[in-house]
Amino acid sequence: MSTSIAAPSIRALTERDRPLVEAMTRECGAFRADEVNVALEVFDAALGIGRRRDPDYETAGIVLDGVLAGWACWGPTPCTVGTFDLYWIVVATECQGRGAGGALLAEMERRIAGRVRLIVVETAGRPQYAPTRRFYEAYGYAVESRIVDYYAPGDDLVVYVKRIG
Repeated sequence: MSTSIAAPSIRALTERDRPLVEAMTRECGAFRADEVNVALEVFDAALGIGRRRDPDYETAGIVLDGVLAGWACWGPTPCTVGTFDLYWIVVATECQGRGAGGALLAEMERRIAGRVRLIVVETAGRPQYAPTRRFYEAYGYAVESRIVDYYAPGDDLVVYVKRIG
């Protein structure tokens, strides 16, 4: 007897997803507590939880095997023409390596097509972020700059860009 696994799907996020988003963001091991708090503030603003919805934040979630397995948030960079920031992309630890992150990137790029010329991603230079940096590079993002000791001593800011068109 064979068991079929449902194909991954992208869906809108809702307020009911907040506990799962918080858990996966905390448990992935990449973010400090203050960073998780910022991620949740952005999530809340994107969905209008506890405040007016911020139209400059767009989000999507990915479902694997019937469970929310990741989320992303992006938006136009203020005071630019055609530049977008990828603010957050998180995949639950147990779901990493299954294409969820790539699917979320592809969904973001699909949704902003025609409005974007440059996508900017800021990430950390800490050693535990090496897989994250390889992930971006695998999807066509290139290092544009590095600011040494930006986040903390020994923790650089690494800025990736992807030029569109």
